[in-house]
Order: sequence, then C-alpha cells, then structure tokens
Amino acid sequence: MLNQHKILRVLQLISLLQKKPSKSIKFLANLLETTERTVYRYLDLVKELGFELHRDHNNRFYISSENEDEYIAFTKDEALLLRELILTSGSKSKLKDALLRKLYFNSEIAIQSNHVLKAHLGKIVEQLRNAIQLKKRVILKNYHSVNSQNISDRLVEPIMFTDNYNCLIAFELESKENKYFNIERITKVETLDAVQTFEHLHKYDKPDIFGFSELNGEKFDIELRLSLRAYLILKEEYPLVEPYVKKEVNKATYLLKCTVNNPKAITRFILGLSKEIEILGSKEFENYFSASSFNIKDSNAI
Repeated sequence: MLNQHKILRVLQLISLLQKKPSKSIKFLANLLETTERTVYRYLDLVKELGFELHRDHNNRFYISSENEDEYIAFTKDEALLLRELILTSGSKSKLKDALLRKLYFNSEIAIQSNHVLKAHLGKIVEQLRNAIQLKKRVILKNYHSVNSQNISDRLVEPIMFTDNYNCLIAFELESKENKYFNIERITKVETLDAVQTFEHLHKYDKPDIFGFSELNGEKFDIELRLSLRAYLILKEEYPLVEPYVKKEVNKATYLLKCTVNNPKAITRFILGLSKEIEILGSKEFENYFSASSFNIKDSNAI
C-alpha cells in the first residue's frame, strides 16, 4: 500500500507540474500532504522517468514539452479518444509510447500509472531519433544485456530503429560491431557532442524474430514442440514469434517453426525450460544445440 501511495503522489505531482503556473516546493508539499524533502525526492523520480523538469527564476518548478513553439492543445474528450485509438492500435511499437507522452503533455488528461513507463520509453525513442538525425554518438546508460547477463554503459553510433521501434540498431565502438539493443532495456540515453565517424561500417540487416542480424550468411531452421507454459513464456519474451507458432490438433502442445540468423537466444531459452521443449526436425540445429549447451558466449546481439 505504501508503494501504491507513493506512485499516486508522483502521478499527482506530474499532473500538477504540467499545468501552468509553475509551483513552489512549499505549495507542492502542502497540496500532496507531505514534506518538502519528500517532494524533492519525487522530483528526482520525475526526472528519471524522462520528463523535462525546469525551475524558473522564482525557484518554482514546472514540466514543459521540448518543442513549446509547436504546442498543440487537445480538449479532454479529444485526448481521451486519441489515447484509446493509440492503445487499441494492436501494435507493440515504442513509437506509440512517444505518442502517448506527447498526448499527455498536450491535453487536459492526467497521466495514468500504467503509462509512466511508456512516457519514459517514449522519451528514449525521441532522444535516439534526434541523435540519428544529427548523426551524434550516444551512451546507452545501464543497458541490461540478456546475453552477457550484466548491466553496463554502451557507447554507440545509432543507425536506425527496427520495425515497431522495439530495437535500436547501432554501431558499438568498443566491439566495432553492429548490434541490436532492446529499447526497454535502456535505462537512459546520454547524447554526446561527438559526431559519428564509423558510418562506413554501419550495417542494418533485417533481424530475425529474436532480434539477431545475419552472421556470415548462416541461417538455422528451428522446429520445436512446446508445452503451454513454454509457449506463453516464449511469446512474452519474444512477441515476434507468435505468427510462427501453431497449436497441435487435439494436443496441449505447440509447434514453433522458423528460420533464425543466430541460434543462441533460442538455445538459452531451451536450456531454461529443457523439460518442456522438444527439439524436432533440423539436425543442424540439434547438433549446434548439443555442442553449444555448455559453452554459450556473448555475441553481437541484444
């Protein structure tokens, strides 16, 4: 309950700061029925969520959009309709998150708790899009890598987004490789003044359903039998697999058939649910799986 109360206060704070005029710390503390020290902590959280927090000459705070000159206001009814259209579009695009963020800035409706993360992701997409246009280098702060199982900063030259803005394709300077970075695993983006200098090495092949680009032109045919639990977990972690999975007739199992550029992601997945997944069909992948099960290293993927 304490966490829910804290979330509610932060959401109230965001709504208050989005409306003119700017507010003093004392005013916000009284309105939220909390201490001034707590308000400062909430302001830090608001900044971490990606909102542009400003302080005027009277030491009062407010949130503004990045392009105030292009401000377009929506009535509450217009904004609610637009929000529903965006949320029911059926696409899991991070571009939707950017649209939602702008919608909340430019309307009378208050941001909802389940859209705080979306506002943050929308901010990340906007920053990366600007860096791509300006051909600037960026640091992906505290990037969570599934393959290497660590959290680290990545210095990259952003190239483009994949379909639905789920991943960023970028050239990583340390490894000198083009990689795919999941937008949801980026904590923060820091845009640098340094311009891109490795454009001649930039490549952006279309990734497979697990987010991997082509490796030396090699491809692997995958055919698996999944339990219901394995199928649900796989679909949650890798939404793009859904069109390639079919339920077996009169059975509680599912068949996955697809071609991948790199088998490491699905190999790790099988290892985690080995009792609920059966490898079928491709001897090539079966041999790869047997040889790689105990020696999987990080590669140039997300």
